[in-house]
Amino acid sequence: MPDLVVIGGGMAGLSAAYQAKQDQPSLRVALLESSARLGGKVRSQRENGFLLEAGPDAIVRYKPWGLKLIDELGLSPRVVSTKPARPSAMIHDGRTAKPIPAGLQMVIPGDLWAMAKTPLLSPLGKLRALLDLLLPPGPGGDEAFGDFIRRRLGRQVWERLAAPLSGGIYGGDPAQLSTQAAFAGLKTLELEHGSLIRGAMAQRKRRVARESGGLFASLENGLSGWAEALTAGLGDTDIRLNAPVERLIPAGSTWQVHTPEGALSANAVILAVPAPTAGRLLDQLRPEAAGALSDIPYGDSATVSLAFPLESLPKRVGHGILMAAGQGFAVRGFTWTDQKWAGRAPQNYGLVRAYFSGVKAGEAELERLALRDLDRLWVRCPEPLHSWAFLWPMGLPQYTVGHLERVSMAMSAEELPGLFLAGAAYHGVGLPEVVRMGREKGTQAAAYLRLVPAPPC
Repeated sequence: MPDLVVIGGGMAGLSAAYQAKQDQPSLRVALLESSARLGGKVRSQRENGFLLEAGPDAIVRYKPWGLKLIDELGLSPRVVSTKPARPSAMIHDGRTAKPIPAGLQMVIPGDLWAMAKTPLLSPLGKLRALLDLLLPPGPGGDEAFGDFIRRRLGRQVWERLAAPLSGGIYGGDPAQLSTQAAFAGLKTLELEHGSLIRGAMAQRKRRVARESGGLFASLENGLSGWAEALTAGLGDTDIRLNAPVERLIPAGSTWQVHTPEGALSANAVILAVPAPTAGRLLDQLRPEAAGALSDIPYGDSATVSLAFPLESLPKRVGHGILMAAGQGFAVRGFTWTDQKWAGRAPQNYGLVRAYFSGVKAGEAELERLALRDLDRLWVRCPEPLHSWAFLWPMGLPQYTVGHLERVSMAMSAEELPGLFLAGAAYHGVGLPEVVRMGREKGTQAAAYLRLVPAPPC
């Protein structure tokens, strides 16, 4: 029987199992995944000469936990950066596409000269943003992100900068994000500097240094190679696919993990599953924690990739385009994949990826919506040669106001001996944050297991 059962084979679960084995190679580990594949939303696919990413297509370099793990796995020679581009991306304000201004710090202006020059903001919008330099700090405590940005910088900065940028990270309705959970650094800037712009300017040098090698990174054959290397690093771990967990039952110093194929006994369990699934498994064991987990909202997300003959496409600027809030677009943004990464499309072909959040639709309707929005951008969108849609129902946790309190209550489940929680629902939806938390829980589980007797074989 295993010492440790990891429930969930996404990047959090893989990282947790990997780290537990690194810390204590003799551990007997079982990893249970309810679907037919590992990696969660990390999924790369080659077809007709195109390299597609079904979920995330990059990791940010300045959050070190992702690249650190990639280096440990021996994948550093396969790391690629985005192609150089100036500007790197655009924002469509409802009328035309305009460059994202330089010097942004956590989705807000950090360069007064760049803000003065940007056509994204009107003269009145720029003057309103500058009031941030004079306004007193607001009250402490949590605040909806839309209210926070409008209070400090005004409506235009919110609609044309902060909303499209934050919505591209977290999905859902960015106005309802918890500022403390999603952008705690901005609250710190307000309190420490009395102004977001002053605080962002103070941090600008550090930002320039950290992005000198490019903001985003991936692997030459797609991010699935990361999940595959993690899986290979699990050694003798008992990996079971199509193995949903139905019940968790504490039995003395051990845990009984029930699946349709039978039960496993172990001294420790890591729950690396979405919050609603964790809540269901803990409902009878820790009702308060289960209730908090069930209260973490989730939203649908999807990507649609479209392949075109390059000669049929209009000129595309940079790596992609985001949509300003409230302008009638169904798509949150488009990535010009062939211009962002080398080797993602055959020569003389273009690859465009649309990102959706909060749109409930099937594959055909999502493709129609993506083409409709491209028609609006380009006047006339050519007929795609190939299309691929990837749907992630309830795939993205929403960090709404009160998120930190819900997470604190959810983590009270870890007062049950040998139980640990990990995943995107808690302290960050990006891949670096997810693998960081997975590794932390793997280390905690290995340390716990050193203190308890091993279960019988």
